[in-house]
Amino acid sequence: MKRRTEFDLIETLFAPLARGTPEALNLEDDAALLIPSPGLELVVSTDALVAGIHFHADDPPELIGRKLLRVSVSDLASMGAEPYVYLLTIVIPPECEESWLEQFAAGLARDQEAFGIHLAGGDTVSTSGPLVLSLTAVGEVPAGKALRRSGASEGEDIWVSGTIGDAALGLMAMQGDLSVLGENDRAALKDRYLLPQPRIGLGAALRGIGSSCIDVSDGLAADLGHVCRASGVRGEVQFDCIPLSEPARTAMTADPHIADSILSGGDDYELLFTASPKSREAVFQAAANCDVKVARIGQMLSGSGVVILDAENVEIAVTTAGYTHF
Repeated sequence: MKRRTEFDLIETLFAPLARGTPEALNLEDDAALLIPSPGLELVVSTDALVAGIHFHADDPPELIGRKLLRVSVSDLASMGAEPYVYLLTIVIPPECEESWLEQFAAGLARDQEAFGIHLAGGDTVSTSGPLVLSLTAVGEVPAGKALRRSGASEGEDIWVSGTIGDAALGLMAMQGDLSVLGENDRAALKDRYLLPQPRIGLGAALRGIGSSCIDVSDGLAADLGHVCRASGVRGEVQFDCIPLSEPARTAMTADPHIADSILSGGDDYELLFTASPKSREAVFQAAANCDVKVARIGQMLSGSGVVILDAENVEIAVTTAGYTHF
């Protein structure tokens, strides 16, 4: 069956996602009109997912739409911003059926309501290559209050939210590994990979408390390295302090090499941030107010790079640097 025209697809699938968003101008113009609220700055982040690289062809389209939105919203959270609007670009190959696009749009509709963000525009084009999905998220943050990677200082604590390594193990479970785990544990890990939880509330709560922040997308060791480079400091992490889920602990007990995946695997989208030791109680209170668990995993020192230490303070070699795009 012949696919509807570009404008028919926009009208039926994507214009409904923009209803109630005045900035979108009903998707009838070439661009949106964004007007930040008084005293606020705009935070803008773009993410792209490519079929066969960032998601599998048989992944449910609704979950792909939800993950695309969530990973972009997570970037906003890492800077202490709250969601505002988003732009969407879809590069569609001939084999992509209309039913796939309908389910994808349904996933976006579900999560944009949950996270308080709506479509404001974008583009749809065709390609002879793979399906490509790109989303630009726009958030708002009080002027001068955005959390940056470059704000960490020597002597500060290193923190993470939630648990680390679950998404990487979830991908392994989807690939048929981790047979040591029961079906419920594998399902829980898969869910962490397919549907990350952006920490929007925590990011906003850390404004004025945290000195730097990043979301764990490329892997804990790699993302901490990004903060260290931007801030000109050295990160030292105690591996035993990294918060792990019970499935992750079970998997690591069965295979100690799982530790490398926990340190270098990405897609957790938890927040990794720094703060003064004097702010420990404030950090715990901010997390409690958001119903999010946080753990202090190390400290920033003078120097450069990242060091992971075991229980005997012996350095753990991280054999994989984390995800890289090239």
